[in-house]
This record gives sequence, structure tokens and C-alpha cells, in this order.
Amino acid sequence: MSGTPASPSLTASPPGREYVVIARRYRPQTFEDLIGQQHVGQALSNAISTGRVGHAYLFTGARGVGKTSAARILAKALNCENGPAPVPCNLCDSCLTVGAGEDVDVLEIDGASNRGIDEIRQLRQNVNVRPSRSRFKIYIIDEVHMLTREAFNALLKTLEEPPEHVKFVFCTTEPTKIPVTILSRCQRFDFAGISTPAIVERLRQIVEAEGVEAEPEALEALARRAAGSMRDSQSLLEQLLAFSSGPITLGDVHGMLGSAGDERLTALLCQLAAGEAAEAIAQLDRALSEGVDVAVLLEQLLGYFRDAMLAAADCPTDSFLYASPASQQQVAESGKRLGLAGVLAAMQMLEQAMARMRYSTQGRILAELALVRICQLEELDELGPLLAELKGAATAAGPRATRPAAPAPAASRPPARPPAPRTPPGPQKKSPAVAEPAASGDGGARAAEEPKLPLSAENAAEVWALALEAMSGMVVEQAKQFDRVALASPDRLVVTFKPRYALAKSSCERPEHLGRFEEAVAEVTGQRVRVEFTLDETSEEGDAAPSAPARRAPPQERLREVVDHPMVRRAAELFGAQPTRVDDPPN
Repeated sequence: MSGTPASPSLTASPPGREYVVIARRYRPQTFEDLIGQQHVGQALSNAISTGRVGHAYLFTGARGVGKTSAARILAKALNCENGPAPVPCNLCDSCLTVGAGEDVDVLEIDGASNRGIDEIRQLRQNVNVRPSRSRFKIYIIDEVHMLTREAFNALLKTLEEPPEHVKFVFCTTEPTKIPVTILSRCQRFDFAGISTPAIVERLRQIVEAEGVEAEPEALEALARRAAGSMRDSQSLLEQLLAFSSGPITLGDVHGMLGSAGDERLTALLCQLAAGEAAEAIAQLDRALSEGVDVAVLLEQLLGYFRDAMLAAADCPTDSFLYASPASQQQVAESGKRLGLAGVLAAMQMLEQAMARMRYSTQGRILAELALVRICQLEELDELGPLLAELKGAATAAGPRATRPAAPAPAASRPPARPPAPRTPPGPQKKSPAVAEPAASGDGGARAAEEPKLPLSAENAAEVWALALEAMSGMVVEQAKQFDRVALASPDRLVVTFKPRYALAKSSCERPEHLGRFEEAVAEVTGQRVRVEFTLDETSEEGDAAPSAPARRAPPQERLREVVDHPMVRRAAELFGAQPTRVDDPPN
């Protein structure tokens, strides 16, 4: 929200007069003054010019983008003595009193403190009273989403068919909390966040009107800090004017906000991308010794990682919001070095650290922990080969021993393959196909394609096991929880799960997974087979005597088995955590 001052006398506060804050002194007075909301100003001006003014409007958007200012301008334009006119004169008694918030026919109501049904009932009684001196009686309800459900219901009839002399303007930052019945009765205008260059230009005009010198970098830092809110930027500027006794400098901005400079943030980002934990910690220590707030520093760093994320996604630097123009190139290079997955992981670590800081007195330690973890992201690449090795070992062992055996005879089970050879740590490129090693002495004449296995009722379990062996991913482990496999028809394979594995069955039959299973079965059999998953509705204890329930391992024994698992051990080393309990899957 920005604009020209209401009157020249308000650009400075003469001795003896009450001080008026900058956000009020430089409030927009016409639709043209609404910076960043030209679409709203044009639509409302056209509606007034053509006589198509609605009876209810809803202005939505973030804080400080001009919603209430637009509502006041609309009220002045409708009640101006020279109107209704798209441009109010701002000189008549009606325009002046509306601008000062003192007009008896323009009622500004705070929805947060007048949210009950009693207040809305009073409003319904007052709408039938004609305006005292103006053309329209206008109700501006700010934060309208705070009204109770009963208050909204009481407002419905009046809102749908109000008297011809009444107009409603609702302002809200959370339109999703407004009932649909209210939304359908309003003309909605969405106010966008204001761009940083537009905020900088408006702040420059204000400091010139105030007779104060300011560095362009200082105004740009204020604008970036405001994050699209013109009112926030003006409040920060006012605080800075009181903080600084001379020309406004970039150092004054960082000193007041407790923020770090662009050079430090850029250096810290580059060190994190390079995995230099010691340098990153030293950079953090220097920043804190200079008075930088650790929470503000992480918030700034998260913004830089946001720009690095866009660079990793091949977006142009024009889309950057937080990095200064001088540091955009280094931020882009760091984002491409980390890769999109690395940047996303780093942002998640920073966000978690910031969330934990709100409830902890050890903010510095949490920040250092997040920085060190980000520097260890490259070691996560070792999980890929490790998972492949574990998958190969599990495939060689066949279906897990804890699962009841399929009814097919042991001879029909597929032969176990030897484990895949261990690959060195580090990212490995996947090849489109891997041929089996040629047998010794055949001169490499063995065909790369294995012979197909025609599907029959006798080998249904073998076909299913071979199909799972050729697949990868967590869904394969869920599919291995099956109880039995049967051939319902020549081209329909039915995989049955016990009821306690209902969650695994639901995951397997998701469309994206079901297609993979059918393709794997087709590779094994050479024919198109439809795969279906079902639950065994018989008793869970059907294949065991009722008097001999399965033994349940004690919690400590199950926990020891989990701790000894290679994947869990590796995760504990990387993240510095240990399992504390083992939860059963939902029934």
C-alpha cells in the first residue's frame, strides 16, 4: 500500500501536532496510487464509470498490499461530492472525512473484535437506516474471516439483497476460511504481493519527501525484508529513521534487523555447497559475533537456498527474490553444484532447525547442527549402491523366511541368483540394460534375452517371484508379503494377502504400481497378464492350529534385529540417531 500523501501538511510533523506514522501519511488516495494493484484499480474505476458497481466486494491478499486502502478509495469515489467518480477529488468534506476514518456513513469494522452474531444483528438493523449525508452507507469489514459461523449465517440475507443505499467491502488475508455462501455473493479481487523494485522506488520517494539521504542498497535490503508488503517496508523505514541519526546505510539496516550481509550469506551458501563444514561454522561464528541473530540468519539463508533451488531447476536469475544482483551468479552456481535433490534436502533441514528454535534455548547449536548436516549431503549418495546391494542380497535369498510359504511345491520356486557384486561408493549411472556375464568358453555367444516361462496354474508362484526379482523399489518389499498366488484364468493372476497386510495390498494395487507389476509379469511370461490383488477373508489363523498361536518376539529382541540391519546402521551413522522402538504395521 503506497501512494501520495493525503495533503502536503502531512509530509512532515510540525511542532505541536501529533506524529502520524509514515504508513498513514503516505497512504494511497486514488486508484492510480495503488502500487502493484493496477488490475484492481482499473476494474473498480471502470465499474464506477459505467455505473456497474456491485453491492458487495471481497478484497483478498497478504498483509500490507493495499486492501483497506482500496476500500477507502472506493468509498471516497462513491460518496465524493463531485461523483460518483473513478477519481475522487480528495478536497471535499466527504473525501477528507473518509480518508481520516471519521465519516459517519463509512463504517470500518474490525472482524476480529466484532465477530459475534450480536454485532451482525446490530448491523442488519442499521443497514435499513439511510445515510446521514452521503450517497451510500458503506461497511468495510476487515479480517472478515474471523466472523463466527453464526455471524456469517446472519449476514447472508442482508448480503444477498441489501438496500440500494448500502455497499459492503470485505477484506481478508485468509479467503479459504470464508463460507462459500458468502463468496458467491461477492465480487472477488485478489491483491498480489508487491515486487521488490516497486517497493524500493516507493521508499526512495518517501525518503526524499522526508529530506533524508539513503543508500540504494539499504532501501533494497528493506524491500527484500518486507517480502512483498508495502506497509511492512514503510514500518521498517520508520523504525530505521528513528534508529539512524544520519544518512541511512546498509550497515544501519543490518544492525537494526540483526541480519547478515549479502557477502556473508553468499560465502556461507558456497561453503555449504562445497561441503566445507569447518568454514561454514567459522562463518556462522563471525556473523554471531557481529550481532547477527541466529534465527534471522537461517531465515535469510533459507531465502538464498530458495533462489539456488530455482537455479537448479534451470530457472533464470530474473526469478530470484532474495539474492542481491551482485551475488546471483554465485548462488546459481551453488544451486547447480548441489543439484535439485540436494537443495531440497538442505532447505528441509533449515526449516526443521528454524521450527525447533521456537521451542529451544539452544538456537546456536541447532543452527550448527543444520549446517553440518547440509555439508554431509554428498555422503547420502552412498545409500544408492547400498540399497542396490541389499536388494540383490534379498533377491538371492528369495521370499523372506518370516512369510508363510506359498502352496506351490519347493521345486517350482525359482532358483536363487548369486548376490550382485558390490559397487564402489558414489553416484552410479544406470544403464538401460545389463546383460548377463557370458559363460566361460562360449565366446560370448549366449543370448542376452532369457527364455520366456509360459504361465500356468502350476508355476503361478514361480512366475510371480521372478517378476518381483526383476523389479526394484519399496513396493516390491510390500508385494513380497503375499500369502499365495493363483491363476484365475489364462491371462489373470490373483495375488492374495492376509488381512494384516491390507496396507501392503493397497499400495500394490495403486495404478502406477499395478502397471509395473503387469509389465514385469509380461517380461517373464512373454504374454500380457492382468494382475489382481485381494485379501484372504478367512480366519487369520487358518493355516495354523487355533491352540498354537504364532510366537511374538519380545520388543527388545525385535529392536535388536532392527538395529543390526545394514540400512538402519548406515542411517544411524549419517544422521546421528538410534532406533528407540519398533511399531507394528496397522491391521
